[in-house]
Amino acid sequence: MKITGTFLDEISHDIPHQNWGEKEWDKDFAAMKTIGIDTVILIRCGHKRWMTYPSQILQRQEGGHLPPVDLVDMFLRLSEKYGLGFYFGGYDSGKYWANGQFDQEVDINLAVFDEVWARYGKSPAFKGWYLSQEVSRKIGSIITTYAKMGRHCKAISGNLPVIISPYIAGVKNVSAFSSENKAVTGISITEHEKEWNEIMDGILGAVDIIAFQDGHVEFDELIDFLKINKAMAQKHGMSSWTNSETFDRDMPIKFLPIKWEKLLLKLKAAEQAGIEKAITFEFSHFMSPNSAYGQAKGLYDRYKEYFKI
Repeated sequence: MKITGTFLDEISHDIPHQNWGEKEWDKDFAAMKTIGIDTVILIRCGHKRWMTYPSQILQRQEGGHLPPVDLVDMFLRLSEKYGLGFYFGGYDSGKYWANGQFDQEVDINLAVFDEVWARYGKSPAFKGWYLSQEVSRKIGSIITTYAKMGRHCKAISGNLPVIISPYIAGVKNVSAFSSENKAVTGISITEHEKEWNEIMDGILGAVDIIAFQDGHVEFDELIDFLKINKAMAQKHGMSSWTNSETFDRDMPIKFLPIKWEKLLLKLKAAEQAGIEKAITFEFSHFMSPNSAYGQAKGLYDRYKEYFKI
């Protein structure tokens, strides 16, 4: 199983910014194309007051800072140039849904989706949507949140597909801002299956693709979770992807490019489980030959050697 998609992390939550301009991004899209990436997913169009495009909605309602470059426009143009499909990621308020104000999170996102579709929807590279609110369990009104946002995206865009990328509440599910690498215990497969069956029941017709993150459980547990995730998605008529993280959760420094052996193990497990597509968080920092992290070039080279690219 090869990695054929990547997130674009331009409004970063916990990863240092690389301060690239269009020249650097063009070079990176070319590197993505070289290894067979055909899908890019903007992980979020905004976070708190930071924005990827000059949104009038976010400036007016959230006091958003006007960005110096329209990154959505740039990513769409580069996607067109290199023949990649672009998925637009929604707005993460950093407050409403985190504070249990799910209705407010939905309302601001619906307005953003309308604005974005009117502004960029004619691009042939615009292939779908990503709901950026990541969860591991059935918290609050997350089912209604996903359902309302997903159905709205599909309604305004002629039924373009919607992706979510939840994580598993495993032993590596610890804060990025903590020095800890592991929790005492993680969720059982039985409880994970129970909660996500309930979530998937509630988002039928609103979400098309579910790409669970693969880094929050131990390596020897991963295959079992992948098989359950695949079975649940199949049961609910959804496509099952894996978000194969290319950063290492086991290191004391958060976060560095993953060891090639670990990435290979995860990709083999996904193949064995029958997962349909592998995407990653994320190519440009952790796997690109252009990354600020020197180890990322090594990962890119090992990947190319293994797959004879």
